[in-house]
Amino acid sequence: MNKIIVIPARSGSKGVINKNIKKLNGKELLAYSIETAKKIVPPIRIVVSTDSEEYAIIARKYGAEVPFIRPASIALDNSTDFELFEHLYNWFIKNENINYDIAIHLRPTTPLRDINIINEAIKVFEVKKPDSLRSGHKATESPFKWFMKDDEGYFKGLDPKLTPEDINIARQSFEPVYISNGYIDIFNFDNIIKYKSLHGKKMYIYETPLNYQVDSIEDFEFLEFKTNKKWIA
Repeated sequence: MNKIIVIPARSGSKGVINKNIKKLNGKELLAYSIETAKKIVPPIRIVVSTDSEEYAIIARKYGAEVPFIRPASIALDNSTDFELFEHLYNWFIKNENINYDIAIHLRPTTPLRDINIINEAIKVFEVKKPDSLRSGHKATESPFKWFMKDDEGYFKGLDPKLTPEDINIARQSFEPVYISNGYIDIFNFDNIIKYKSLHGKKMYIYETPLNYQVDSIEDFEFLEFKTNKKWIA
């Protein structure tokens, strides 16, 4: 199957300006995902999709290709992953006459990854043959123990069947819930054509260890502290 690794790096972050090239322990955030991608066995083409020439220069410095600059119309705050991958898929067909089958999606906002976990996820995808694979780690606290309040200020469970007494039972009594963590996502480009979606109808959940995503200045500070203390490999 014809695979491609895609690392999206939009420049217009509002929460943290230029988040994808902000330095974490002296290295641009984007670089971590590129360096992980280069360790995948066997090697797979690595492409960064960005709307920024500045980002493109940095991506190329670390060894990724940037064959095009993403149109501004699909690099907005409300732009979707589907738009990004649909554009990329069609661009390669039109400009290089390459019809990619599988995309391996590595988000820059999950910088710390174990390459063994990445390689294993790709093998699982090839054996299971789902429409897509998405990584997640087990939630340490069940959201079914959370609650909302109605218009009059009274208890309302996330599941209407849950009573205030129900949510007081031990968390182990609830079914495990997984949090998407951006460690790795894989999907068939056929999903775009068949279902007009990235994930299709059968998405395999690939469980990883607890991992951290970077969305705020506090996240950067936290990860710098953790990595400096060598708490994360």
